[in-house]
Amino acid sequence: MTRLFNDPAAFADEALEGFTAAHRRWVRPVTGGVVRATATPAGQVAVVIGGGSGHYPAFSGLVGRGLAHGAAVGNVFASPSARQIHSVATAAHAGGGVLLMYGNYAGDVLHFGQAAERLAADGVETRTFAVADDISSAGPEESAKRRGIAGDLPVFKAAAAAAEQGLPLEEVLRVAERAGARTRSFGIAFSGCTLPGADHPLFTVPEARMAVGLGIHGEPGIGEEALPTADEAARLLVETLLKELPEDVADPTGQRAAVILNGLGSVKYEELFVVYRRVAALLGDAGVEIVDPEVGELVTSFDMAGISLTLTWLDDRLEELWRAPADTPAYRKGALDAAEPDPDRASATAAAQDTAVPAAPVVPAASDASRRAADTVLAALDAVARVVDAHADELGRIDAVAGDGDHGIGMRRGSTAAHRAAADAHGLGAGAGTVLTRAADAWADKAGGTSGALWGTILRSLGTALGDRDAPDAARVADGVTEASAAVRRLGGAEVGDKTMVDVLVPFADALAAATAEDLPLTDAWDRAATTATAAAAGTADLLPRRGRARPHAEKSLGTPDAGAHSLALITRAVHGALLDHH
Repeated sequence: MTRLFNDPAAFADEALEGFTAAHRRWVRPVTGGVVRATATPAGQVAVVIGGGSGHYPAFSGLVGRGLAHGAAVGNVFASPSARQIHSVATAAHAGGGVLLMYGNYAGDVLHFGQAAERLAADGVETRTFAVADDISSAGPEESAKRRGIAGDLPVFKAAAAAAEQGLPLEEVLRVAERAGARTRSFGIAFSGCTLPGADHPLFTVPEARMAVGLGIHGEPGIGEEALPTADEAARLLVETLLKELPEDVADPTGQRAAVILNGLGSVKYEELFVVYRRVAALLGDAGVEIVDPEVGELVTSFDMAGISLTLTWLDDRLEELWRAPADTPAYRKGALDAAEPDPDRASATAAAQDTAVPAAPVVPAASDASRRAADTVLAALDAVARVVDAHADELGRIDAVAGDGDHGIGMRRGSTAAHRAAADAHGLGAGAGTVLTRAADAWADKAGGTSGALWGTILRSLGTALGDRDAPDAARVADGVTEASAAVRRLGGAEVGDKTMVDVLVPFADALAAATAEDLPLTDAWDRAATTATAAAAGTADLLPRRGRARPHAEKSLGTPDAGAHSLALITRAVHGALLDHH
């Protein structure tokens, strides 16, 4: 378990603060993460990576010459927000464009995609690439749905080495695509990980058993087998990966491969070496030439007891990039000439970030009617934060059945931050629309992950609909919820039946619109819609997930409602109480 922490909610920020203090030779802190402390040649493509905390040395430990130019760091097991990613990428940009790289998880895809849009709006040419190497999370015919695990490293490194050679953005992206298409990973675990402040792991493995095909966010494996010997574990990993070769590799004989035997947190290095001796022998027997193998902790999952094996099938170009030198806090290879810090650029970045934050917070002008409506909005957000806090443990347990168990933690962070930001804006005299949009930004920024992006979208849609000029009536609120429903489906890609929050949001929005069309008062209309939401959330227990981290464990979730759907239903009922109190 994780023993050393202060406030669990501050763990990620405090860990990053300590990391930067320990590694000033390589990195310097910026809002949202870290960037290189050394100068980047003008015009060089900036490779910016990122993901949640809890995976060190990924992602901050991989920043430095020969590897990433910057890393956006989210909360524990939660993707960084679009604002964090935008901040890091802006600081890392050297004039050659930005390639954003991350593991293929829904929250990362959403937030990095939004950050790319913001960078493009700033005039920064930007591309994105999601690593999808975990063969246990989807079959070959659905490889685009696979998770990113320890294969992040060779794919990140290939792209970064190409950037160091001065290649333009499109060519760096093609290198990433080539490396990603030739990278496969598979893992096993003997116990789950425990998040800071938690008193139990996200999943457990029975005595003398192992989980097969795990994820790095505490997701349980796709199956269980008897606990193996080291040689048996090596054979399982190697044989599983050799069954699926890249399309242009007909036979492993005579092929070269970069090999990573990765420890997930609490498997000791000596144990890894015992396994690797057999991995190397088995690959040799198959005719594979191993190139610069890595044995150690490269992508971890807190204290998870587990290992994963990654093979990147090399051609001449990928081998050159894999062998290229790198100098980062956690990954070093070859030799590079000494580099000097870039104090001018650091000062310029700091000044730019300072000026990006107003010295005194200001809010748009609002009518008295909208300010009065903001009172109700603030009360509703307070009710949201309180109901989430009261049910956070329950939400985590539901999420852990087939996912990573962090839904309650993320919702608590997001709702608390949203209420705090809304209270600040309300204190400055903001109208209802501004109170909601400030809350939206705070929720997305502090929660991260898929739920952070989606709840940010919901609150922003409502804020836009309500505005700051008039007193919002029931029809306008219903229109805002309807737009929120459509926006969430556009952003996340889920539809009714996928076992997500959409299974509640759509019927809730439809019921609210129908009730307001009957000229019911908002409190009555919301009550009817909240009842619909509760029933819809319960109905998700009978669905199989078709999206997100729960999809590989679909059967396990039968009989359990979706955590996001359940939390949304709880929130709609809590908001109804706030509406009654302010009627």
